[in-house]
Amino acid sequence: MDYNKGLDFKHKEVINIKNGKRLGHVQDVTADLKTGTITSIIVPGNVKLFNFFSTGNDIVIPWENITCIGDDIILVEYE
Repeated sequence: MDYNKGLDFKHKEVINIKNGKRLGHVQDVTADLKTGTITSIIVPGNVKLFNFFSTGNDIVIPWENITCIGDDIILVEYE
């Protein structure tokens, strides 16, 4: 499974398999520029109405914590 393009992850829902909680949808990815591989996915944290008083606490999930990538959903183990 080759998911080295960040666009493949955009808008997929992320679910934590440890507690079944929906964490949100992938907003962005981080990559190692030397190797071109994805190192983590980023899901927005709690956002207030109209982005006012945003908490800015994005959830960064390391690549090793991703357990399964489906067509619409990404399953992760996240604390």
